[in-house]
Amino acid sequence: METNEQHLDYRRIESALAYLETHRSEQPTLETVAQHVGLSSFHFQRLFSSWVGISPKRFLQYLTIEHARACLTETRSVLDTTLDSGLSSPGRLHDLMVA
Repeated sequence: METNEQHLDYRRIESALAYLETHRSEQPTLETVAQHVGLSSFHFQRLFSSWVGISPKRFLQYLTIEHARACLTETRSVLDTTLDSGLSSPGRLHDLMVA
């Protein structure tokens, strides 16, 4: 049976996932997303990892990689892909793709 706390946690994680997807190109910080869902950074990190199975940072990296791959598949330039992905330099894109 689902408790009110579990329901609230579910809604927070749902909101965090949507926020990360919508704001992917801004590369939001842990603090920004935690504030969006009304939690401390520490509590949000633990809750997100518990529900999703990976950290918020890792999830954002996944979203960024998928977006970059789609851009590169469209034969967009590395620089355009980098900037559209919210990264500061092509070197950051390279590091992300290699990791």
